[in-house]
Amino acid sequence: MNTSALDLGILAPALVAGILVLSTHVPLGREVLKRGIIFIDLAVAQVAGLGVIAAYFLGEEPGALAVQLAAVSAALAAAVLLRFTEKRWPEIQEALIGALFILAASAGILLLAGNPHGGENLKELLVGQILWVSPAALMVTMAAYAVVLALWFGLRERLGTAGFYVLFAVSVTASVQLVGIYLVFASLILPALAVRRLGNAGGLAWGYAIGFAGYVAGILLSALADLPTGAVVVWTLAATALVAGGLAGKKRRA
Repeated sequence: MNTSALDLGILAPALVAGILVLSTHVPLGREVLKRGIIFIDLAVAQVAGLGVIAAYFLGEEPGALAVQLAAVSAALAAAVLLRFTEKRWPEIQEALIGALFILAASAGILLLAGNPHGGENLKELLVGQILWVSPAALMVTMAAYAVVLALWFGLRERLGTAGFYVLFAVSVTASVQLVGIYLVFASLILPALAVRRLGNAGGLAWGYAIGFAGYVAGILLSALADLPTGAVVVWTLAATALVAGGLAGKKRRA
C-alpha cells in the first residue's frame, strides 16, 4: 500500500470533479429511473464521446473549443433524436437507445482505427482521467452545471420532457470529458437505485451522500493500491449504493 500517493494536490481536484458530476447526475439519475430509460445516459455519453473522437479525427487538439462544440452538438443531436423516438415509438424506446449506443460506439472505433493513439483515446473516454483534471476544466464544468441546476430546480415543471433531454445532454457532455463514460453511468444510476423508494428531499440528500462516499472511498483506494481511479470508483459507488440500499430496506421492514 503506497501512502505516499496521498497527494492532496492531485486527489483534491479529482474529488471536486466527482462532486461536480454528482451535483447534476444524482437528480437527473432519479428522473432517468423514474422514466424507465435506464440506458439513455450510456447512449448520450457515447454519442458525446463520438463527437470528441470526430474532432480528434479532424485534427483538433484535446481541450480545444472545437472539441467541446463537437461533443455538445453530438449530444444535443442525440437528445433531439431520442425525444422524437420517445414520442413516435415509445414502446421500443429502450431498444432504440441501445441501438444508438452500439452504433455510436462502433463509429468511434472506426474513426480511431488509423490513429496510433486510438486505444489510449478510447480508454480515456471510457474510464476517464479523473486524477488529471485541470482547474480550467473544473471551472468550465462548474459554470455549466450551475446553469443546469438552476433550470432543473427552478423551472423543471415548465421545461417538460424536451427540456429534460437538453439538460441531460449538456450535463453528460461535460461529465464524460471529466470522468469518462463508465463513471457517468455509475454516478447517474447507482445512487438513484439505492434511494429509489425515498421521497424527493430525503432521496436527493441520501443520493448525494452515497455518491460522495463512493467517490471518496474510490479515489483513496485507487491512490493507495495504484489502480485505475475511474474503475475503482465505479466499484466503490456500487458498494456504497448496495450497503445504503440494504440498510434502507431493513428500516422499511422494521
